Amino acid sequence: MTGVSGHSRRQALKAGAAVATMVVAQPVHALLGSDSPDAIERFRLAVPPAALEDLQLRLDTARWPDRETVGDGSQGAPVAKVRALVDYWRTAYDWRRCEAELNRLGQYRTTIDGIGIHFLHIRSRHANALPLLMTHGWPGSVIEFLKVIGPLTDPVAHGGKAEDAFHLVLPSLPGFGFSDKPAASGWGLPRVARAWAELMRRLGYVRWAAQGGDWGAGVATSLGEMRASGLTGIHLNLPILFPPPLAGEQNMAEKAALADLSHFGDELSGYARQQGTRPQTLGYGLTDSPVGQAAWIYEKLAEWSDSGGVPENLFSLDEMLDNIMLYWLPAAGTSSARLYWESFTKDFKRVKLDIPVGCTIFKGDNFRAPRVWAERTYSNLIYWNERERGGHFAAFEQPRAFVEELRAWSEALRGRIA
Repeated sequence: MTGVSGHSRRQALKAGAAVATMVVAQPVHALLGSDSPDAIERFRLAVPPAALEDLQLRLDTARWPDRETVGDGSQGAPVAKVRALVDYWRTAYDWRRCEAELNRLGQYRTTIDGIGIHFLHIRSRHANALPLLMTHGWPGSVIEFLKVIGPLTDPVAHGGKAEDAFHLVLPSLPGFGFSDKPAASGWGLPRVARAWAELMRRLGYVRWAAQGGDWGAGVATSLGEMRASGLTGIHLNLPILFPPPLAGEQNMAEKAALADLSHFGDELSGYARQQGTRPQTLGYGLTDSPVGQAAWIYEKLAEWSDSGGVPENLFSLDEMLDNIMLYWLPAAGTSSARLYWESFTKDFKRVKLDIPVGCTIFKGDNFRAPRVWAERTYSNLIYWNERERGGHFAAFEQPRAFVEELRAWSEALRGRIA
């Protein structure tokens, strides 16, 4: 799109802004009747061409910062890495491929507590499959789970047994992806948990389980704390086990966890402070610049994954951009950041639970809770394991290990609810 006139550029940007709130879906049919307050609509994504043209123009005319003055990522996402990602975005990336995959899996929307909720719902062919609600975090999306959907819903085709099967419900958090953006404050983790419990009720699941890391761990913990109707247990790949009262000399695992928390506070928490205090100001750049949005997410894929700081070692450029597009297309940079303002210092906290809890620690994560803290917090800890490989984005990074962990945890859980 070189040689675009100033007038044409303004016209394209204006068109892009006009469609920014129109990319969510085209309804196909109502599952519970469109007149029902509990209506669930199946829909297909069909992003208007003008939105993609607008993106192309912004990428082609991006203004770049000067190069960092260090040889590593200590000042943030390196210019060379982000430019390579954006060059691929400009010249080779195909959104329609991702769009078709999401449409194939089965997408739905329903309105809960005044907010339209987007979710994937994939039922297993095995009648006794365990319904499992899985929630993503930031800067993630339902894209994180795409590589595990097949093995979890159709285990026999992926080296497992029929009794390993799950029915999957994968919602987008309010303000994320193709869920609606809250228009007023108050959508913290407890409210999201209540909405998810209502979603499972609407889908007709009498007994179900929940799973999550990052914000998803916070939602699952809130579901456990409220003892949501039908909830049989939870699995966490980032258990929220900030230190319980410490007694005596800490063991090596406790010392390592305390060091993790100290390092996070000193070196890695700038994004959380900004999103938790001034999400609106940050949002102007994230909403207006696809390069800014991409760099904001790329940095976390580099720092939080078990990739040695090089996310390309784990994720394809397509995979990273698919996830970034679920922030860019619906202009969710600001609304997703607001969850930090709502809940990071208030709701994302250690909570004692007495429902069945399973935990997997991926040792490449930026916080590795010790088992002793879990035993002091979860009175019904039914599963614990630590994996040598994998980081914060467990299902996205190590799908095979993630599936193995859920199968092992669910075996313990199913034995208790049979």
